[in-house]
Amino acid sequence: MASMRDIKRRKGSIQSTQQITKAMKLVSTVKLQRAKQRAEQSKAYFNCMYETVTSMLAKTGGLNHPYLKAGESEKKAIIVITSNRGLAGGYNSNVIKLITKGDFKKEELEIYAIGKKGKDALHRHGYHIMEENSEIIEEPSYMDAMEISRKLLDAYAAGEIGEIYLAYTGFKNTVVHVPTMLKLLPVEAPENGEQGKDTGSKAMMNFEPEDDEALDMIIPKYVTSLIYGGLVEAVASENGARMQAMDSATSNAEEMIDHLSLMYNRARQGSITQELTEIIAGANAIS
Repeated sequence: MASMRDIKRRKGSIQSTQQITKAMKLVSTVKLQRAKQRAEQSKAYFNCMYETVTSMLAKTGGLNHPYLKAGESEKKAIIVITSNRGLAGGYNSNVIKLITKGDFKKEELEIYAIGKKGKDALHRHGYHIMEENSEIIEEPSYMDAMEISRKLLDAYAAGEIGEIYLAYTGFKNTVVHVPTMLKLLPVEAPENGEQGKDTGSKAMMNFEPEDDEALDMIIPKYVTSLIYGGLVEAVASENGARMQAMDSATSNAEEMIDHLSLMYNRARQGSITQELTEIIAGANAIS
């Protein structure tokens, strides 16, 4: 059995850790409120953009445009959105598993990492990190998404990559966060009914100006919007996951402190009993 000193030292250490987890939970809660509001405000636009473009392309009658067909290159670019810090439960590892446990071949992938945790983990697994923009996840903006989109679209147009994906954590609510892999390019038009909405009109889509010119303007905005939506939802999910993890850690620390307090009291009671026994034995020996 551990000594009273060891138990007291361990209890003090856990209490110090508990104070840290409590503070981190409070910080995450405050950050979550702001990130949640931002995610909820942008989600409507994010979903509407996706549904509008895919619905529009479903009525085009098979346009021959570079953004609508896979490039000649076998390389696939994946934008991986994780956090710069840990202590967020399975938040980062769940996104990493989308890639390492997916159907992708390692040698075909070019990783565009947003977040140090994702970059470090994928580098350890042997994936090629094409670019890292860890600072973006601290305070993502639409301009950041636009810059990433521009680089990837240039590489796509140059034939350096054939497909573009986005790996992020979708924000459902405070406690539900869904790791998501979304294909950005080539844009795939859904079959009838796939999106769960019937647009009603069966007429073919007419473009003004010409279809190539219209898609050259629409698709970059579409890609940028999806990237920005992924960034905003990922920030909300990260803070929600960290808040849950720190709440769980604080509760576990409380249980450990209660257990150690019980052990300490038992050890103290045993020590007192032993001392009393020795005193009585000594008194009896003298008399």
